[in-house]
Amino acid sequence: MDTQAISPPVAPLPAIRIRPSAEGDIGAIAAIYGHHVLHGTGSFETEPPGEEEMRRRRADILARGLPYLVAEGEDGTILGYAYASAYRPRAAYRNTVENSVYVRHDIVGRGVGRLLLAELIAQCEALGARQMVAVVGDSANLASVRLHEALGFRLVGTLRSVGRKHGRWLDTVLLQRPLGEGDQTDPAGGE
Repeated sequence: MDTQAISPPVAPLPAIRIRPSAEGDIGAIAAIYGHHVLHGTGSFETEPPGEEEMRRRRADILARGLPYLVAEGEDGTILGYAYASAYRPRAAYRNTVENSVYVRHDIVGRGVGRLLLAELIAQCEALGARQMVAVVGDSANLASVRLHEALGFRLVGTLRSVGRKHGRWLDTVLLQRPLGEGDQTDPAGGE
């Protein structure tokens, strides 16, 4: 989720349903992400990927057995999306996932991101993942940092000035949350 400033609380939206994404959601997903790429700093991409690339990315997430969710309004409009991806490709990271959450820019701060992230956490726990990492673009993105902290993430570090976008240097904020038993027990199947 990408927000440049914290605005006053706004009433939550009625009747939001969190569900698995479908092929037909790709246009809305691409539009939501495209806006954040062009106007925000939550993503360090500088050119919005097209629908075919977003379709490919979604298929890759689903092929790994990981959740890719959307928030749907009562009128069927896609309000946001979230997914979990492998944190890193090496085998030792297999119990750790990274989350991504993006909300339509005109409804940020109305609870959609929280609903998406809470369900994503629950689904990743059910899959047996043990750690979730959030890599938040831009240390000024306080809404995203606070969202993660409200759902049990803790700040573990900041990488200073690792990206450059919109004519300025940007930090990356790292947050982490244990899932299920975290590192207290061995995962199923041993290592």
